[in-house]
Amino acid sequence: MRKVFFAAALVLTSASTVAAQAVNVDRNGVALSGYDAVAYQADGKPVPGSPAITAVHDGATYRFASTAHRDAFVADPGRYLPAYGGYCAFGVSRGYKVKIEPDAFTVLDGKLYLNYDKGVQKQWLQDTQGYIVRADSIWPSIREAPRR
Repeated sequence: MRKVFFAAALVLTSASTVAAQAVNVDRNGVALSGYDAVAYQADGKPVPGSPAITAVHDGATYRFASTAHRDAFVADPGRYLPAYGGYCAFGVSRGYKVKIEPDAFTVLDGKLYLNYDKGVQKQWLQDTQGYIVRADSIWPSIREAPRR
């Protein structure tokens, strides 16, 4: 009986690790570096979320600046989730997953795209549509890969 329990625990750990690769989270499972996913669209800027106002989606914890933002996210997470699991959109267009800076962002056609930093964002802004087309085609093949 102990062997079965131990094996089941290993399977759950492996599944959690794989799921965590698809979403850019910190070591505590918090997405978007703790910033409010809804604020990017509702307020047009990054706003730190509160550890007291959270929602979990696909194993990642999202923080919000208000309960209204949390409730909007829970009602329609697809509207607010960042592209490419919250990894740098430019990096994904080049075939790899890297961290982001919360203030290096773009909202296009209602979708949040994040970048590694403001320097990378400048390059991203030179051809966002081209980078999106490339990232969309590459993302399925690197979705579960480890972050750089």
